[in-house]
Amino acid sequence: MNEIVIPPSAGAPKVGFVSLGCPKALTDSELILTQLSAEGYQTAKTFAGADLVIVNTCGFIDDAVRESLDTIGEALAENGKVIVTGCLGAREAEGGGNLVRNMHPSVLAVTGPHATFEVMEAVHLHLPKPHDPFVDLVPAQGIKLTPRHYAYLKISEGCNHRCTFCIIPSMRGDLVSRPIGDVLTEARKLFEAGVKELLVVSQDTSAYGVDMQYRVGFWDGKPVKTRMFDLVRALGELAKGFGAWVRLHYVYPYPHVDDIIPLMVDGLCLPYLDVPLQHSHPDVLRRMKRPASGEKNLERIARWREMCPEIVVRSTFIAGFPGETESEFQHLLDFVQEAQIDRAGCFAYSPVQGAAANGLANPVPAELREERRARFMAVAERVSSEKLRQRIGATMQVLVDSAPGLGKKGGVGRSYADAPEIDGLVRLLPPEKISKTLKVGEFTKARVVAAEGHDLLAVPF
Repeated sequence: MNEIVIPPSAGAPKVGFVSLGCPKALTDSELILTQLSAEGYQTAKTFAGADLVIVNTCGFIDDAVRESLDTIGEALAENGKVIVTGCLGAREAEGGGNLVRNMHPSVLAVTGPHATFEVMEAVHLHLPKPHDPFVDLVPAQGIKLTPRHYAYLKISEGCNHRCTFCIIPSMRGDLVSRPIGDVLTEARKLFEAGVKELLVVSQDTSAYGVDMQYRVGFWDGKPVKTRMFDLVRALGELAKGFGAWVRLHYVYPYPHVDDIIPLMVDGLCLPYLDVPLQHSHPDVLRRMKRPASGEKNLERIARWREMCPEIVVRSTFIAGFPGETESEFQHLLDFVQEAQIDRAGCFAYSPVQGAAANGLANPVPAELREERRARFMAVAERVSSEKLRQRIGATMQVLVDSAPGLGKKGGVGRSYADAPEIDGLVRLLPPEKISKTLKVGEFTKARVVAAEGHDLLAVPF
């Protein structure tokens, strides 16, 4: 649960807010919270202390659906006035009708994702706004649910792929890229507000601008193409002036991604790519209707490493997809080792209501799916641990996330190889110099002295 507290105003109505799911949902929450703040609403720390509650839901996999439904139920029990938004709000029940309405008929309103206007209409209906929005101003960068020193930047909504295991297009629609001028303006506001790490997110970052046929936009009076390369270069040049990082997520391995690697070499974005590969065997990828084959992915990753040896590749995979044979699964294990995936996550395949994969032949038994996931993670962790051990003795720039007592007894941070919440950490030991201090949101140099699990231990200097 992500909590944000808007500065109080005397007698202001209070809204409880829960944000579940992925960073794309988080950015939707930030938009709603920004609008709430602009209109004078205050947030409550508890359900019971709120005048109404908004729950931004996730509806992608079964566990996320259960968490969302349970949270809605908890909010209803403790408060009674609940507005539901997000991906689960767009889901239909098996027998027809809205899934959330069927499970929780007493909710005040239900919307799908990226529906700030509809959510605010429901808020106005059940909790009238207290004042004119021009009276109380909000920060230029809006309300953020992340720590002050990093933020997510959503560059597009929706997806043009029709992967058989995924129902996101049915909830979020086809790809809609944001105008490049709007994206860059938001990025600058974030940097000006103190953000030191900008995490670029979307459903398919590599496809940015495809829906606009890469048309030319304008920013600061200069023409800029609505295209991934041009966006990343512009973000990098902007970030350089603030001494900040740009990190890329959800990058499909299309050929034109090769053009981004020189930008990493030049320091315009971090040498880090979050690439959702899902599997390696061509037959499994075809059943998944993924846009690239395993062999091409292996070649592409090798080429990226030739161009930028320090690049870190993170990815997610699915074990036990319908029809997956033991040899196909072994192909995946071999791929992870040969590709030397730095950071890998794995889900046991979970049938999702409405997904085309549910109708595929030869479903893998649940127990075997879980067993394969465990085997995958054992292999992936060996690869990751060995790569981490190779960093012992190296000097790295670390962005400090936690530093109690100015870091005199150490702290916690992340290197370029570590995205927040999904990768490892750099555990900072007490600095060598007594005069050395650490501050959250600032960078420090540190020498790596050990590797433990997914994390590094380092001494700041």
